Amino acid sequence: MSVQMEKKFRRDMSSLDNVFAFLNEFKKKSKLAHSVASNIDLIVEELFTNMIKYSSESPNDILIHIQRSDNKLILILNDFDVEPFDITKVDEVDTNQCIEERKVGGLGIHLVKCIADEIDYEYCDRTSKITIIKNLET
Repeated sequence: MSVQMEKKFRRDMSSLDNVFAFLNEFKKKSKLAHSVASNIDLIVEELFTNMIKYSSESPNDILIHIQRSDNKLILILNDFDVEPFDITKVDEVDTNQCIEERKVGGLGIHLVKCIADEIDYEYCDRTSKITIIKNLET
C-alpha cells in the first residue's frame, strides 16, 4: 500500500485543527493502526508547534508531507525562511532526574525521538527539513 499527501498550513496555533483534520484524512486512506496514528499526532503537534514557537518571525506556511509505503511511514515537515534548529542535536533529557532539578524544555523532542525509528535534519537556503521515519508492523 502506498498513500501520500501534503499540504501547507498557516504558521499559527489555530492551524492545529486543520493539521489534525489533514492527518485524520491520511490515517483513513492509509489504514494506520490506532497506536501508530496517535503517535503521528503527537510527533506532528510537537514539531509543528516548535516551528511556530521558535521561528515566529517567518511569515511562511509550514509544509507537511506524509507518506505510507508498505511497512514505513515517512513524515516530513518543511519550515521556510528560518534559522536552523537541528532536533537531532538537542541534548537528551534525563527522565530519571527529579522534576525540580530538570531544566525546562526538551521533553517533547525527547518523546519524538523515542517514538521515531529514524530522524533526519537538513538545512539549506534557510529551509529546515525534518524527516521522521516510523517502521510499521507487517
